[in-house]
Amino acid sequence: MPHMIKPLALSLAAAFAIGAAPSALAQGKDFKVALIAGKTGALETYARETETGFMLGLEYLTGGTMAINGRKIKVIVKDDQSKPDLGRTLLAEAYGDDRVDIAVGTTSSGSALAMLPVAKEYKKVLIIEPAVADAITGDKWNKYIFRTARSSMQDALAAASTLKGGSIGFLTQDYAFGRDAIKAGKEALSATGSKARVVHEEYAPMTTTDFTASSQRLFDALKDKPQPRILQIVWAGPNPMNKIADLKPERHGIILSPGGNILPVMKTWKNFAGTQGTIYYYYDFPKNKMNDWFVSEHTKRFKAPPDMFTAGGMAAAGAVVAALSKVGDGNGDKMVAAMEGMSFESPKGTMTFRKEDHQAIQPMYHFKIKKDQKNEWDLLELVREIPASEMPLPVRNKR
Repeated sequence: MPHMIKPLALSLAAAFAIGAAPSALAQGKDFKVALIAGKTGALETYARETETGFMLGLEYLTGGTMAINGRKIKVIVKDDQSKPDLGRTLLAEAYGDDRVDIAVGTTSSGSALAMLPVAKEYKKVLIIEPAVADAITGDKWNKYIFRTARSSMQDALAAASTLKGGSIGFLTQDYAFGRDAIKAGKEALSATGSKARVVHEEYAPMTTTDFTASSQRLFDALKDKPQPRILQIVWAGPNPMNKIADLKPERHGIILSPGGNILPVMKTWKNFAGTQGTIYYYYDFPKNKMNDWFVSEHTKRFKAPPDMFTAGGMAAAGAVVAALSKVGDGNGDKMVAAMEGMSFESPKGTMTFRKEDHQAIQPMYHFKIKKDQKNEWDLLELVREIPASEMPLPVRNKR
């Protein structure tokens, strides 16, 4: 994108020289927002959903005008390919060359972590969506970082709230996301007072397609332990639940427990009616005006309901609109002051940025896979909404 052109800079300087008020000068100037996402690579589905949800959110919240207080919102989309070095470079480009007022990103936690120091260097706000690594609002955090996405710990606390006892074996991917998730899972069990005990952790390579050996180790660890015996699957991308089910864990009294996933993956779970888990968002669960519009419009335009990452994109749009409505320019320090403790609209209802670490505090959902599915997207039954008050999320940023 081009640099800000000199004639505009000169005209602004001239206007200040004759005493024009800064707020008046801002009136005709577009708001610029960078959206950075991993649109190429393993997480491209998540990135595509985030972008769709973000644009729908801006449309809804501006009544179709794509403007705030008469000023147009210009969205600059950049593909970091889920590569940390590229994410860092693109964010610097957005702040420095494109002169964006605020940025949103990104899909991969690795890339998101690489972007955090750039926000601090430029003193500009970065809203993290949908990356979940706890370190983002933990030891790698700085004051310019806000997150609308849920964290690994919020996922873990939601899951732990449904586990009162028994034995748990974890299966996840052997990289930052998986290890972060299992660490959070064990801590969450303790934080919620669950009597469930973790008996095995299995870390499989990201490219694994044969789960026989991993499953056997989990089965051996669980089969003689106190019931319920739960095999908790925490997996990004195509979920291995069907392959593990083919190995008949029920022979050992083992129950599969998946984390919520995107709709195309959950469509393949029809044989697991009654199986329970927790999820960040499922289109039929929240009951509010924004979600009603979201589901209706997304279904009309894309012939399918919105997914969990689409909802995340819309939540990020809610935060952007609320922030830009409060602060009429990209001054990061003013924006931080306005956003700490700020509430904003999302498809899940009102979210609030916690002042201490800028994590969006939000509910989660306990689901059961439906037995009688009326159509291809009628997948989950709500057991209950888990309120944020029941998830004791620790503050870890050493502020």
